Amino acid sequence: KLREAVIDAMPGCLKNSIATGIGLFITLIGFIQAGIIKINSGTHLPQLGEIHRAEVLISIAGLIFTSVLLARGVRGSILIGIIFSAVLSIILGIVKFEGKLIAFPEVKESAIFKLDFSNFFDITFLVAVLVFLYMVLFDTVGTLIGVGQAAGLVGKDGKLPRAERALLSDALGTTFGALLGTSTVTAYIESASGVAVGGRTGLTSIFVALFFLISLFFYPIVKLIGGGIEIEPGYVLHPITAPALIIVGSMMVRPVININWDDITDSIPAFITMLGIPLTFSIADGIALGFVSYTVVKLFSGRFKEINWMIIILTLVFLARYIFLALK
Repeated sequence: KLREAVIDAMPGCLKNSIATGIGLFITLIGFIQAGIIKINSGTHLPQLGEIHRAEVLISIAGLIFTSVLLARGVRGSILIGIIFSAVLSIILGIVKFEGKLIAFPEVKESAIFKLDFSNFFDITFLVAVLVFLYMVLFDTVGTLIGVGQAAGLVGKDGKLPRAERALLSDALGTTFGALLGTSTVTAYIESASGVAVGGRTGLTSIFVALFFLISLFFYPIVKLIGGGIEIEPGYVLHPITAPALIIVGSMMVRPVININWDDITDSIPAFITMLGIPLTFSIADGIALGFVSYTVVKLFSGRFKEINWMIIILTLVFLARYIFLALK
């Protein structure tokens, strides 16, 4: 109920900027994974990557090929683009096909129910729990808004229909997934790729889950396509899948046109939010910057009555978190 209340209380300018910011975030990840952009190890700032590398050229070719398919209205363009990049990578020897189609991934050690509460009463344990709570709370809210906007599910009243059910499934997935020792089973921004090709209902998710299950038996192929290529220690490129992220990101920035750019009290917080998400590399931190800037600008502009009480409470929570981090 809390997360649903947050979504309902959020003003339209922030909802649209969150969706746009997530689109920019996905695009940035795609550019980095493609090698088109590289983080300079000296300045720690982004710069043009080594575009002469074969891996980067494959990413660029896959991006152009997929874009042309989309422009021509070909169904399944993103999937076809991934297959094209995979075949090209194999031909050029960037990735190697090991000759196996069917094999089950080796699980060296099970993490099921490997829980450790030995430091349950330690303050560091409580801090860790609160940090994860904060992240999962606002990451999911931002993701649902972004994907919902991309799918056209957000109504004219700014509300996401049946948000409570989506948030409940997310909460159950997060909880039971953790007990089973998996990566967090939650709403992911990459779901926009499914929306981009027509996925709108829960039936899409069921089929995705079934195909994920089937893919376990085709682990060599999955690893070949999504495993990435380590260029140097700690630097991995994904030339096969990166173009898809860039394409999906471009599709998610459309809500930017719904922001009222003539109203400074809406446009500045929206601008800070949409840039804050990719530049902080965090949906939650981007939302926090948006909430705080929205409240402050509205407050000192004499338009305090336009601020929902939930927004004020969350702004105080965000400020308290950053003060705590500063004093830690």
